[in-house]
Amino acid sequence: MQPAKPDYAGDSENDVPNLNLPNILTFIRLLLVPVFAFLLPQSQESDNLRWWAAAVFGVAALTDLIDGFIARRYHLITTIGKIADPIADKLLIGTALIALSIEGTISWWFTAIILVREISITLLRFKVINRGVIPASRGGKAKTISQIVAILAYLIPVHGPVDRVAALVMLIAVLLTVVTGFDYVIRAYRLPQLPSKESESRT
Repeated sequence: MQPAKPDYAGDSENDVPNLNLPNILTFIRLLLVPVFAFLLPQSQESDNLRWWAAAVFGVAALTDLIDGFIARRYHLITTIGKIADPIADKLLIGTALIALSIEGTISWWFTAIILVREISITLLRFKVINRGVIPASRGGKAKTISQIVAILAYLIPVHGPVDRVAALVMLIAVLLTVVTGFDYVIRAYRLPQLPSKESESRT
């Protein structure tokens, strides 16, 4: 594995305006989280509301796929986007997992493992932010997609084979969550160390 390439908060990407389409999509995803959180508990009483909750989650998840593509394709990557985007993802997925566990659809063990990993990695991101921002890896993207697919399968009011698919994909998502968590810790550790006060005084 190659050492993580530092992506400094003060790099040239900061010349890109923060008010751009990818960041707007990220903000929309943040706004959809409370809407989804309101709909999902109500949806136990109505299949129509369940479909609406699934649709809101699906649209929010779609913005995650679109904003990343646009940011990379048109060079609209910003430091704010690199920080806000994963936070928006974690809020959306975390809200869904907690709500589904409360209603008994998903095991609390799965939810706990994913949430502990996501919170820990988010805190680690802020701890090393002065040394660099590590972009999402392919494994991290696969982890997010598998979580989204599993949650959508649990959300739609269709049972039978869909339930078995949801359980299998959720198991894969949990495994990817753990593996990519360790990978992120290793890549964060390999970021260049900040100069100590003693070394700075000698320059």
